This record gives sequence, structure tokens and C-alpha cells, in this order.
Amino acid sequence: MKLHFFSNETDIAQNAQATLEKRYGQASLETADVIVPLGGDGTMLSFLHKTVVEDIDTPIYGMNQGSLGFLLNPYEETDLLDRIHQAGSVDIHPLKMCATTHNGDTHEAVAFNEVSLMRETRQAAKLEIAINKTVRLPELVCDGIMVATPAGSTAYNLSAHGPILPIGANVLALTPISAFRPRRWKGALIREKSTFEFSVMEADKRPVSVTADSTEVRDIASVKVWSSKNIARQLLFNPNHNLEERVLKEQFLN
Repeated sequence: MKLHFFSNETDIAQNAQATLEKRYGQASLETADVIVPLGGDGTMLSFLHKTVVEDIDTPIYGMNQGSLGFLLNPYEETDLLDRIHQAGSVDIHPLKMCATTHNGDTHEAVAFNEVSLMRETRQAAKLEIAINKTVRLPELVCDGIMVATPAGSTAYNLSAHGPILPIGANVLALTPISAFRPRRWKGALIREKSTFEFSVMEADKRPVSVTADSTEVRDIASVKVWSSKNIARQLLFNPNHNLEERVLKEQFLN
């Protein structure tokens, strides 16, 4: 089995990569059977975006050399090939975003965690929300709103009191951030094949930005978001550390 190791710039991750390369070798991205990112969830997300740009669909077995590491396995130097052989897999699909600015420029990006709209100034954002071309909320006054994937539902979405979504649930979380009006609106669960359209109201007075994972576009007029089922990335997890089980456990934590 040929492995390609990829790490962030921290000393601990760089040292781990050097150790693993000495033990298992280092294949190129093009010839590797499995890719092994080393770092935290940010490193994993960065690499997932790299695979989209470079059209890489090789299975990924990440090991945590960062802080949380929700999308990665524990770091272990020994028996790596055996653990990869025994690993279970899960396919994740990103969101696609197309944002239009006030100047008419369009920007596209993908997001494996979430697409979030946020106010840019002290003024709350005022948004119109349409699902599949039907306006469902003509006016949401808020700090922001996001669309989160199942894989990303335990990240920013959970911090904003959004629901945890089981992997493979075929739904997306639409979660408001500090909603002021309607004050008690908690968001919605929407079928994964739906298309979301957000229109910014009073944009000169209430400017809004949009972020797809780490790609930000400011001063937007509208945003369209949908799930890209034609893009899939295969993540590998130890049998006792699979992503579906970790997401389930999160729902029973205090």
C-alpha cells in the first residue's frame, strides 16, 4: 500500500510526518493508495479543499496532530497499514455556493462544513430566504444564518445551537445566528437535494458577507447554496472511532 503524508506547519505535525515517512515511505499524490493528513480539523478541511481543486478522489485516513480532530483518527505510529486495512469508510459531500456581490461579480466555492452569512457592521442583517424558489421567510433579522452539512453539524452549527445531523441523514441544517425577528425561530431541517437562496435586504445599510468554510466574499447581494452530490470524498476511520458513532455520541454529551 502506497501512502502520501500531508501535514500542517506545526512542529508536532511536521515531526510526525518525518517519522511516518521514514517508516512507511512517501508516495506522490498521484500514485498513493491512501492519503494521510496530519493535523487538526482545519488541516483536514484544507486538504479536502485541495482535493476538489486538484480533482483527487483517493481515500483519506487522517490522524490527529491538532486540537480537536473530530474528522481524524487518533495518532499512532505503529501498525498503520493494518489499521487502514481494517478501517471503515464514509462518503461526505460538500455544499456549493455561488455568491453575487453588489457590483454584479460572482464567486463560487465549496464547503464541507457550512456556508454562513454574517453581518459586517453593527447593524443586524436583514435577509429573505427561499427554498427551491419558494420564499419561506420573507424577512429574517439576525447576526447571520448558515447551511450546515451532516459532517459539519458538530462544528459552528452546534455552537450556534443548531441540530446535530447523523451522517447519511440526507438533510441539511438551516440555522440562524442570534435571530432577532422572528425572535423564536430556531431554524429548519431541509432535504439535502434542496436549493437555498438568500437575498440581502437594505444592503447599503446592512452589509453582509458569506463564508464557505474558509472562503469569504464580502458585500454580497445574494447567495445560492446547494449540495454537490457529484463530489464525494471517502474518509477512513478506525472501527472503534468511526464518524457516525462520534456524531451519535455528541448528542448525549452534557
